[in-house]
Amino acid sequence: QVQLQESGPGLVKPSQTLSLTCTLSGGSITTNYYYWSWIRQPPGKGLEWIGFIGYSGNIHYNPSLKSRTSISRDTSRNQFTLQLSSVTPEDTAVYYCARDDRGLAVMDYWGQGTQVTVSS
Repeated sequence: QVQLQESGPGLVKPSQTLSLTCTLSGGSITTNYYYWSWIRQPPGKGLEWIGFIGYSGNIHYNPSLKSRTSISRDTSRNQFTLQLSSVTPEDTAVYYCARDDRGLAVMDYWGQGTQVTVSS
């Protein structure tokens, strides 16, 4: 059974870098043809896709966040990570990791989400 679990600090100071890790169990992040996404939902707003890393290691970012975003993976630990630099209070959100089957922007498995607050 596929399970995704986000982990990382719940509070980040402005101008610092937000770092989150997603751990996959019940599968492998290198299995064809899955893409592993980061998505967020600010309070009172809709979902925003941040980016993904694919089964072969290819990476694609939301253009609006690309300059501040880095996604990477550790295949030995079956994990993928998100780093978002120079955060502001507008980056406060619930952050989710999710699986996208074939890169069609349809997420079939989600983590439970983790609240990240940007505040001094």
